[in-house]
Amino acid sequence: MRILLVEDSARLRELLRELVTEAGYHLDDVTSLDEAHAALRAASHDAMILDLGLPDGDGLALVRELRRNGSALPVLVLTARGSVEDRVAGLNAGADDYLTKPFHNDELLARLRALLRRPAAVQAEILTSGAFALDSVQRIVTCSGVPLTLTPREHELFELLFRQWGQVVVFERIENTLSEFGHGLEKNTIEVLVSRLRKKLAQTRGDIDLITVRGIGYMLKQTP
Repeated sequence: MRILLVEDSARLRELLRELVTEAGYHLDDVTSLDEAHAALRAASHDAMILDLGLPDGDGLALVRELRRNGSALPVLVLTARGSVEDRVAGLNAGADDYLTKPFHNDELLARLRALLRRPAAVQAEILTSGAFALDSVQRIVTCSGVPLTLTPREHELFELLFRQWGQVVVFERIENTLSEFGHGLEKNTIEVLVSRLRKKLAQTRGDIDLITVRGIGYMLKQTP
């Protein structure tokens, strides 16, 4: 799953990047409202962590705009504004949750997972095909009940292909899904990632093949 972080503190962005990516999520981080708008146009996100005091305005303006436009993107406000009035204002503006700084890492992750479990944020909590199962919230892939050890990027690739089971996923879509906002992903990087994932799937002796469709992309299909 892809998370958008809107935070102007370089130190806090670094801390949150490490925290969120180690939890298995893909993170785009930006520093302003303008960059947040660009990131939201460039990619589809499953949730947003949003600071309020940004260099070019108040983060609540972005929340209000999202809700006016009908977006159900889950928003976790992360701010130093901790009064009851501030929390009420944030929730009334359309934020889904509100956490004040300083915060505990485990609490932030728990709140993020709670948002991602909501129906608007999750396409399907558990998908299955043959011996394989994907839990998109817990970030677990199993084969015959045995968990696979995947890196965050390998999991992102597997989930993308698994959701399009039996269909070719083109290079451009893989690049857009796996790349970070403002930083493209080279084709050979994707090829290396596919090779690693293919080897791990082969080691399971499960009923799945990762197929290369030359010049177009990749797909998962049932082993004959």
